[in-house]
Amino acid sequence: MRQIILDTETTGLETSLGHRIIEIAAVEMVNRRLTNNHFHQYLNPGREIDPGAQQVHGISLEFLQDKPSFRDIVKDFLNYVDGGELVIHNAPFDVGFLNYELGLLGMEPIQHFCPAITDTLKMAKQLRPGQKNNLDALCRNYQIDNSKRTLHGALVDTELLAEVYLAMTRGQESLMIETEPVRANSVARAQRERLKLRVLQAAEEEMAAHSAYLDDLDKLSRGHCVWKLMTQGD
Repeated sequence: MRQIILDTETTGLETSLGHRIIEIAAVEMVNRRLTNNHFHQYLNPGREIDPGAQQVHGISLEFLQDKPSFRDIVKDFLNYVDGGELVIHNAPFDVGFLNYELGLLGMEPIQHFCPAITDTLKMAKQLRPGQKNNLDALCRNYQIDNSKRTLHGALVDTELLAEVYLAMTRGQESLMIETEPVRANSVARAQRERLKLRVLQAAEEEMAAHSAYLDDLDKLSRGHCVWKLMTQGD
């Protein structure tokens, strides 16, 4: 299972006002293990950054002047995320901005490339109703060190979100299905182990006690003891 933990920073909050993405970060996780394969890119938005947004992420327009546009990196980005499940905190926000950028280029929405999208904010609200569920609050709750998060940076946030997601879904490791092919010698070894099993026959007194127990069950169920009916033909 390949998952892409993703975050963006933007010039503002509303695509309807023409706000753009200025940073994209994503880290890859395969079978719940980070692979150190990540995507990170600052982008020149071609417009001003709202002062309120800059106070949150600390990214200035001057810093972005020599950075590529979304058009310049879109192929590399889509190649990276293609087919993976996106894991995003407050997914409607980031997905909305990604689809806005893709739409400006006449391209399919992100769901075309990544049909599965998990919103960790929605998950957190279900697990912790009525509580703060921003990334800092979740880090405190799950005892994850977020001391590097002095400002909202997309790459730092994706790394923290990956830890938060693993903490929120702890216990799912047992549900993972092994996808590697089973080797022939493993099958043969398992078959040999089964042949070593010893079958112990019940003693006469054990059989009598079992029969008496079924008789009692049959009386309590007024003749509807399933196990007794099954053994009557033996």
